[in-house]
Amino acid sequence: MAERITVDPVTRIEGHLRVDCDIKDGKITNAWASGQMWRGLEIILKGRDPREAWLFAQRICGVCTTVHAITSVRAVENALNMEIPLNAQYIRNIIIAAHGIHDHIVHFYHLSALDWVDIVSALKADPKAASTLAQSLSPWPNNGVQKFKAVQDKMKKFVESGQLGIFANGYWGHPAMKLPPEVNLIATAHYLEAFEYQRKANQIVSILGSKTPHIQNLAVGGVANPINPDSQSALNMERLAYVKALMVELEDFIRNVYLVDLAVVGGLYADWLPYGRGVTNYLSVPDFPMDTKGTKFWTMGGYIPNNDLNKFQPITSFNDPIFKNGVKESIKHSWYEGDWTRHPYEEDTVPKYTDFQHDGKYSWVKAPTFNGEPAQVGPLANVLAMYVAGHKPTQKYAKLVLEKIGAIAKTDVGLDALHSTLGRHATRCIRANVLYDILLENYNALIGNIANGDMDAYNPPDFPKGEQTGFGFHEAPRGTLSHWVVIKDGKIKNYQCVVPSTWNAGPRNQEDKHGPYEASLIGNPVADLEKPLEVLRTLHSFDPCMACAIHLHDQKKTNIVHFNHTHGV
Repeated sequence: MAERITVDPVTRIEGHLRVDCDIKDGKITNAWASGQMWRGLEIILKGRDPREAWLFAQRICGVCTTVHAITSVRAVENALNMEIPLNAQYIRNIIIAAHGIHDHIVHFYHLSALDWVDIVSALKADPKAASTLAQSLSPWPNNGVQKFKAVQDKMKKFVESGQLGIFANGYWGHPAMKLPPEVNLIATAHYLEAFEYQRKANQIVSILGSKTPHIQNLAVGGVANPINPDSQSALNMERLAYVKALMVELEDFIRNVYLVDLAVVGGLYADWLPYGRGVTNYLSVPDFPMDTKGTKFWTMGGYIPNNDLNKFQPITSFNDPIFKNGVKESIKHSWYEGDWTRHPYEEDTVPKYTDFQHDGKYSWVKAPTFNGEPAQVGPLANVLAMYVAGHKPTQKYAKLVLEKIGAIAKTDVGLDALHSTLGRHATRCIRANVLYDILLENYNALIGNIANGDMDAYNPPDFPKGEQTGFGFHEAPRGTLSHWVVIKDGKIKNYQCVVPSTWNAGPRNQEDKHGPYEASLIGNPVADLEKPLEVLRTLHSFDPCMACAIHLHDQKKTNIVHFNHTHGV
């Protein structure tokens, strides 16, 4: 008979996620993913001016801020059939590429590395042996003996104090942890260094976006960045030169630290490559537009049904009917009023909470489908789509990553290995390298356009009478994000967000088919029911962001959080 465990909340994610698992003979046989908060932005946006929707929408989350902002303005622009100046496209592209790199670094090191790296084990390492190993794998200049010795001494103080701080609540010594002490020490050192490099990526976002999180430079029709190479109060060459300097520093970390660490973890945990496959319908969208109309892109997207690469359906424009007509959401197992499957334009968002019902409603997350089927989104879907579409940088970095993993594992590792828990980590690393190339290309395109005398960055929108519908999409760090808007007489009539963590964390759909989180857990081993590390490994590989899928609600209207704010001098 199966034994049921509940992990609530799942930690090291943004937002609240509960997961129930049935376990028999040491393996997961069934799973339920439940979002434990309600998102009410759709209701807040009704009746508002469409030009300000992005300012509210990006506050769905404090992590995925830029992605909601960009998708929101694209939705309104789509409804109005607008063209966007090239400078605005390039500035937007630089911001979202830098944000994507920041997000991928944060995910690998700060949100999921501790599922694989035993921090306490690093205290047993020989710093000299660690340095020799690290230098054999990478030319990174900070892999010296003194660096590793200093990190080890710092960790000893943490442990001796009994307060592990940011390293608390890890499953240290768990039987599923298998990295040698020297590798754990290397990973710990790079974990700490990653704080500095994710900050550099975020600096690029803040320079062009005016601040971060919650950028301020977007506008329906372009960006609010005035461009004047000679003005201190505009986007000038001094600021752009600083962006380029930050980009140069980022490249070394992405190529020589992130990629190498990913390969080491993947190679030494090669026995995990069969786990976490789950749903193999993959959805991604093209991004980084190269023209004013959104018909030509630096990256490709499309739909792959049932892992059949020969049936890849490309999505080619911001108006593509394949995407527009394919997306629907179900609330059969979600805490909303009714039992329907609808297109986003026709949805409503009326909360109706019940208790957790394993055979009924059990989540605040809706269940999206594409062409009637659940779909996995994220870097895995995006990399597969770009690989099969012939995107040369993706193919190059995919080959490099898989070869490095195979060399450490001492076996051939092919493309099929990406359909796994570790594969999702590998594809994030592949995508981070692709994003760096795109960052550089868009920077050069912006500089070239300005040098040619083009300073335009904004086209004013015009809102006609009557009703317009529009959708905007973006291949966000966690996968395909789309916003859907119905505008009537210049005001928002309906607004819906179908976000990556909704696609992946969704409960069973109208036909009771598992969502991607649920399906990926089935078959996973669990060595210790009191410490379900293996459950966390697979869930974290999706980089859950539950605040994007749901938001806070209490039907009894009690105070959930109390803030005591005082003004200082």
